[in-house]
Amino acid sequence: MGRELSNAVVFFHEAIASHLGISAAEWKCLGLLDQHGPLTASHLAELSGFTTGAITGIVDRLEHAGYARREPHPSDRRSVIVQPRHMREIKERIAPIFQSLGRAIAGAESHYNSSELTAIAKFFRETTEILRTETAKLKHQKQHRTLGT
Repeated sequence: MGRELSNAVVFFHEAIASHLGISAAEWKCLGLLDQHGPLTASHLAELSGFTTGAITGIVDRLEHAGYARREPHPSDRRSVIVQPRHMREIKERIAPIFQSLGRAIAGAESHYNSSELTAIAKFFRETTEILRTETAKLKHQKQHRTLGT
């Protein structure tokens, strides 16, 4: 069941990204920029888990699509700030998609009582934390392999 849910979430976001003419990775990075505001490319890499090289390509493609722009960092000449662009318009474009999803989920929720919904919410919070922990482990393992240890 977990695999099916994971696939459904990934493919849902891939479909939204395709609707915007970008990839799911670009869509998720754009979401981080929307959530956190303008970020350095290295901080975006840190938050996303992508390498700085991958982030360079993602930001290139977001710029090409008109969804982001690089600006010089005000105090670090070696760094750039990635600014999200046209977020209001993007949100307007995708609002109907998330409204439809929200209605469908509300319909599913109506089959559960409040204690069941509380348990489901607890499960999702715990699962999210487990995923974050396991992701951090994978990153740590990769760093050690890259360093040859």
